[in-house]
Amino acid sequence: MTSTDFIGKLLLGPMAGVTDLPFRLLCRECGADIVTTEMISAKGLYYGSKNTPPLLATEEGDRPVGVQLFGREPELMASEAEKLLERYTFDFVDINMGCPMPKIVNNGEGSALLKEPELAAEVVRVMAEKLKVPVTVKIRAGFARGERTAPEVAKRLEQAGAAAIAVHARTREDYYQGEADWSVIREVKQSVQIPVIGNGDVRCGRDAARMLEETGCDSVMIARAAQGNPWIFREVKAFLRDGTVLLPATPEERRDFLKRQSLRMLEEKGEYIGIREMRKHVAWYTQGLPGSAALRREVNQVTTKEALMELIDRIG
Repeated sequence: MTSTDFIGKLLLGPMAGVTDLPFRLLCRECGADIVTTEMISAKGLYYGSKNTPPLLATEEGDRPVGVQLFGREPELMASEAEKLLERYTFDFVDINMGCPMPKIVNNGEGSALLKEPELAAEVVRVMAEKLKVPVTVKIRAGFARGERTAPEVAKRLEQAGAAAIAVHARTREDYYQGEADWSVIREVKQSVQIPVIGNGDVRCGRDAARMLEETGCDSVMIARAAQGNPWIFREVKAFLRDGTVLLPATPEERRDFLKRQSLRMLEEKGEYIGIREMRKHVAWYTQGLPGSAALRREVNQVTTKEALMELIDRIG
């Protein structure tokens, strides 16, 4: 891939515990052009964490796909990324500088790097020099509520070798609350020459069109709005193409996708882990359907593949 390959695309944003291979494949089927793994700790790779290999699962139909790493040690991150690319096929490496979670931030990782722009740039510089694939970065508007450091940080990251930058238009202290301030995406776009990917509060095709128009960003990234709703990529593409507004997914479609995702999840992760991972997806897919509250309560008691399939068959 080159930096221009990120222009005009719809991206599925990386989400911990959500954007695994089974879910990414369904989003691709619905129109997601580029996807990224869940975030992976560079230190976890270095120390051989047993939790890491499942996060790296991919296949030919999952491309182009990037691997997202988080950390703060430039040489370690570059070295672990090099090793990954020797064993796995990833089309780009994304650096997480946006995660707001305390356990990440308190280690000086994720969005904490927004407070250390020189170190953030050094991470990108070392990785861009050593890796043979593009290095992209996901950032936020700033760290503290009301900050708008993203444009200046983005300039530093571009100079260090970043191929594209995704901007979540909230600060770290905002987490996922309040309304995303898209004007910061516009400011980042005006400050750099590389592709800028807008992220935050895109919930339908009209939102995507408005973000592109208001910010001038090159591409749109959809994350939480895809939870239980991989069809959002189909909807956005139809609207951007000719203004068509598609009907929501039917209960039958929800049931079909949920069953397919469940079967692949159990195949990838085994019955015990797979069922527990699917519980939140069942809640997302069934939101708003008749009897969904009872289904959400029931799925938390399900422990076997057969019981999960029986519950899914009752949807709709």
